[in-house]
Amino acid sequence: MSGDRPVLPPALAAARQIVEGLVADGVTDVVLSPGSRSAALAYALAAADAAGRLTLHVRIDERTAAFLALGLSRGSAITEGPDRLRPVAVVTTSGTAAANLHPAVLEAHHTGVPLVLVTADRPHELRGTGANQTTDQVGLYGGAVRHAVDVPAPDGRPGEARDLRSVLVRALAAARGTRSRYPGPVHLNVAFREPLAPPAELAALLSAGPGEVPGETRADALRTFVGEVSDVVGPYPLDPGPATVLVAGDGAGDDARRLAEARGWPLLAEASSGAAAGTHAVAAHRLVLGVLGGRVERVVVMGRPTLSRPVQQLLAREDVEVLVVAPGAAPWPDAARAADVVLPGVPAGWWTEPVGDRAWLDAWRGAGEAARKVVAASAAAPGPTTALAVAAAVAEASGPGDVLVVGSSNPVRDLDLVADWGASPLVLANRGLAGIDGTVSTATGVAHVAARSGRRTRVLVGDLTFLHDAGGLLRGPLEPAADLQVVVVNDDGGSIFATLEYGALAEQEPSTSRAFERVFATPHGAGLAALCAGYGVRHRLLTDVEGLREALAGRPRGVEVLEVRVGRGARRTEGSRLAADVRDAVLRAVPPELLPGGAAPSEGA
Repeated sequence: MSGDRPVLPPALAAARQIVEGLVADGVTDVVLSPGSRSAALAYALAAADAAGRLTLHVRIDERTAAFLALGLSRGSAITEGPDRLRPVAVVTTSGTAAANLHPAVLEAHHTGVPLVLVTADRPHELRGTGANQTTDQVGLYGGAVRHAVDVPAPDGRPGEARDLRSVLVRALAAARGTRSRYPGPVHLNVAFREPLAPPAELAALLSAGPGEVPGETRADALRTFVGEVSDVVGPYPLDPGPATVLVAGDGAGDDARRLAEARGWPLLAEASSGAAAGTHAVAAHRLVLGVLGGRVERVVVMGRPTLSRPVQQLLAREDVEVLVVAPGAAPWPDAARAADVVLPGVPAGWWTEPVGDRAWLDAWRGAGEAARKVVAASAAAPGPTTALAVAAAVAEASGPGDVLVVGSSNPVRDLDLVADWGASPLVLANRGLAGIDGTVSTATGVAHVAARSGRRTRVLVGDLTFLHDAGGLLRGPLEPAADLQVVVVNDDGGSIFATLEYGALAEQEPSTSRAFERVFATPHGAGLAALCAGYGVRHRLLTDVEGLREALAGRPRGVEVLEVRVGRGARRTEGSRLAADVRDAVLRAVPPELLPGGAAPSEGA
């Protein structure tokens, strides 16, 4: 008490200021993993949630919590657009709790997702003393965050609320990339001294509204306007002569589609590019490249291409001019170190300058149509269900009003082959580091946001991706539920390695096959139905594609896992056969004068 006026302990008063500052800066979702040192923040978040000022999500696993926050932010693309994702905060206690955020922090760093990491810490006098649950959290995430602040333990001094507000304004501006056009995660390491809970006689103050506690300053009364910095894109005239394709990698956005159509360029768009649709998109482009790629003279790159070795080989060729369009301060994508020109945006003249050779576009479109038919026939072929058939069924069931999250390894590559959309769903994938971790949690976060706009969400994953983030299925009974279909392609292991050089070696030299099976394919024998039952999640084992199509036709209520078991042994053979069949179909479809020298159909094809 101060005289007769009730006063909250400094830790709780500061926590309220932090939470209200987040709300004032437009944060609508916060994920909390509970602990003792973060108790003051937990009380403030619970009160803000109860008052409807934000939505709180509680998870016991910090790694899951961070990927849930990642999904909540990525899902905001539905309403805010892909370039203006809404920041989402994740709050933890001290020690290993903060370290468990790191995988999602790295993904957010590489994909430009604005996470606000609020880690509680011991006050400075306890650091380095062997105090319980205390480690060096300052700079914990290294260069993976756009901004990091170590906030001293609040003590109630005059001006403290204004200082906290200033810290939050700078952190949120950095997370959004307001002044850098380089959004991403930020880290607020906040020290708290005890007491972390109020005395019983002051407990009612925990639920008081903003500014209702005596002496408290409303966060929205301390506003600071931070203006945006824009890239200036100067003119860069293009010679319409060179044979050009546009490569749209992850996150390229619809501008990539629009530009390809404006210029008459073939569009080689990855499934999660946001551009994999329209009249110029080339189906199964990574297989078509094996036939027509030799004629390419110039490539315009938008987004970050990561899926295809043929695309990377094209970008590395010394005889190909590479122009990269990369807004903001983020490192531009150029894994081949071969970019000739890097531009901060699409020059205005590119939308209106003369288009290229129509025959060039027609050749690619004809090749894409031929490839599409071969891939569709392969997916629909009689016999045991294949992973390609599952991906085709998921793509077919996903319309422009849906959201489709896709896991790394084979699922995203299978989707890339079968995608055939006039207007695509919103496709999201964690391609920042292309890891398998956190995919279920990411999809859950996306589903929460998508449901607010009436959109259906599903996620396509392999069995290892599913098992790696099985903890993402855990939701306490007091937490908001997400409606999400989880399609699991279960081939009892990591079949992507069969398509790489390790699988080739095992095929060519049988003496290595046992080692390949154990250390690359990693069979697990896990029962997904029993696992789902333990989490209280509905599970259906589907034995054919027709059953899958029927299951996909409905809208999920809660989380539902649809398991489809497929074989793994023929993955490499099936892929090689499909590539050969596409090659022969493309060679028959494209006029000979547009083929690279020496290209010819296989004998007997």
